[in-house]
Amino acid sequence: MGYVSLIGDCGQCGRPFASNPDYVPSMRLADGRQLVFCRACVEAANAERERRGLPLIVVDPLAYEPHQEV
Repeated sequence: MGYVSLIGDCGQCGRPFASNPDYVPSMRLADGRQLVFCRACVEAANAERERRGLPLIVVDPLAYEPHQEV
């Protein structure tokens, strides 16, 4: 049994972080690139979204955990 983690740079702050590639919050840009976002940036975005009355970004509990290979 093995585990997989996606290691990428946050699309907001640029810091590297590990995540589950199936559940990490992400956004696809018009040019086809996909940005992933670290927990700290999603929490900061949610605080601002709440302040503005916008829906929060729902983060799966597995988003920042290793993915178990099958």
